Amino acid sequence: MPIRLIFFASFLAVLAAACQPPKEETNNRETVMIIEDPHSYAKPEESVITHLDWHAEVNFDSTYITGKASLSIENSENATQLVLDIKDLDIRKVTIGKEDEKEAEYTIGDRDSIMGSPLEVKITPDTRTVNVYYTTSKNAEALQWLSPAQTSDKKFPFLFTQSEAILARTWIPIQDSPGIRFSYTADVKVPANLLALMSARNPQEKNEKGEYHFKMETPIPAYLLALAVGDLEFAAISDRTGVYAEPSVIDTAEYEFAELEEMVSAAEDLYGEYQWGRYDLLVLPSSFPFGGMENPRLTFATPTILAGDRSLTSLVAHELAHSWSGNLVTNATWNDFWLNEGFTVYFEHRIMEKLYGRDYSEMLASIAAEDLQSEISSMTSEGHENDTKLKLDLKGRNPDDGVSSIAYDKGYLFLRYLEEHAGREKFDAFIKGYFSRNAFKGMTTDEFIEQLDEHLLTEGRINIGKVKIDEWIFEPGLPNDAPMPKSDRFAHVDSQVKKFMDGIPPAKLDTAKWSSHEWLHFVRSIPDTVNMEQLEELDSAFGFTSTGNSEVLAAWLVQSIKHNYKAASDRTEEFLIHTGRRKFLEPIYAAMMKQKNGRARALEIYEKARPNYHFVSTNTIDKMLGWKIETTLNQ
Repeated sequence: MPIRLIFFASFLAVLAAACQPPKEETNNRETVMIIEDPHSYAKPEESVITHLDWHAEVNFDSTYITGKASLSIENSENATQLVLDIKDLDIRKVTIGKEDEKEAEYTIGDRDSIMGSPLEVKITPDTRTVNVYYTTSKNAEALQWLSPAQTSDKKFPFLFTQSEAILARTWIPIQDSPGIRFSYTADVKVPANLLALMSARNPQEKNEKGEYHFKMETPIPAYLLALAVGDLEFAAISDRTGVYAEPSVIDTAEYEFAELEEMVSAAEDLYGEYQWGRYDLLVLPSSFPFGGMENPRLTFATPTILAGDRSLTSLVAHELAHSWSGNLVTNATWNDFWLNEGFTVYFEHRIMEKLYGRDYSEMLASIAAEDLQSEISSMTSEGHENDTKLKLDLKGRNPDDGVSSIAYDKGYLFLRYLEEHAGREKFDAFIKGYFSRNAFKGMTTDEFIEQLDEHLLTEGRINIGKVKIDEWIFEPGLPNDAPMPKSDRFAHVDSQVKKFMDGIPPAKLDTAKWSSHEWLHFVRSIPDTVNMEQLEELDSAFGFTSTGNSEVLAAWLVQSIKHNYKAASDRTEEFLIHTGRRKFLEPIYAAMMKQKNGRARALEIYEKARPNYHFVSTNTIDKMLGWKIETTLNQ
């Protein structure tokens, strides 16, 4: 059921920070501005959260969080209820009032498999605080509880959350829409030998009691709520940047991310001041399902980017860029997800270009373009052509379905197209103004188009036209004149692949000083005509099966499966069991499924690996392998 954000004049100032309206409707009394979010039950036109005060205890024995969420709210003059999003929370009681709490009447609606349930609390227009006492469930999809054996140091348990897209509601009762922003404080109790961190002001060392206080003064949407608890240490990179990791990983992480400050400064030079205070990074255990998550003040990162040579840190540039695109200016709904990711990929490439040069950033852009074209082809052949549009319609679907190369890389190419037509100087001015004008607000696709027309096309006298803009945003696939990155360094790699296939031994190929991206392109470019002897030669010369570079390894394992290169079989199983990053899991399991008897092998490995994966990954791989069907048939 969609939410309607109707901003009444009596509390317009509060709600203005929560959402950027796409349209206005005028009657004799007031201006009404409406946004619909099909993935939230909340009714902020009636009552909206402005602040969360969270008190919680983390229990590793029971794998529960017991919490009290005190919600400060603003109401319309006719408000009768506060509607929150919850999913599989055990609600103990609900009260109204800050100091003198009184029991409140509430109901929990029917459970939807994607959206969970509405928690409807009876209020009056004068209600200012609603308190929800609750416990998370074993099914809390945001929470990943790890045993000591599943961590790097294997001494203490670990917990981390992943709230994007709509999983915050599985660990905190909240209005779980990206268009609603609120500040928060938190008091969290954890075992005394562990450190707790959140997307807020963070401690840099453990305390004896295991009691931690957090504060996030800047309003954020619910998907940016984050918590991690584990045996963690901190290393400073600069006065405002640093890294957290397990003790055995901290030195590696400190080396790998030594350029954090340079990245932040480069980003500021491009598009304005960093507005979140500190920028720290947390290296999580290997089950983390993404490359990174842009939680404000504390990016969560996968250990798979610890390549030992700082070659995979473009991911950090991406998460840093989210401090402007996403965290600062946020997609109003998940149908507008491309506004977060397209801008972020564009910004990421600009940061990398500023730090390492155009030829380096063009390698990254070329890899992204390859992935995009492959995904468009796959989606189209499977009958999902509409999902190749930038503006999506995900009503009734999991918003995670929109997490594809379309939002990221088609979005990037669209912005690159605009830059090439407007000129970099004018386009940079537009983006800088866009972040400044819309800071701490939601943004819809329609509103973006209006601002694009007003602040770039009209002011700059740039003749692109509505038809072309609509083709990029509302039509499937790529326009015929979409810019395609070209990398001279990749052209050299291609020449070396050809020489190898023509019979030149690997040792005589010109691979000196290749970056990870060139090696990745080399492995991806191995043609289908390669034979077993040639694969053995490559592996012997370059050590692909044993490499510690996860990007190159994952691509090599896909090639190994495709060509039945059994020397990599054990490494494939090991990698799948100990890596939870969905980006790597999907293509490897998909390659298995295409092979004779491959599904049986995939299921055999998945049964061992699945307990190490976060819900975000299992939700995808379960469907790919038919896991529920298979397990039901075997019972």
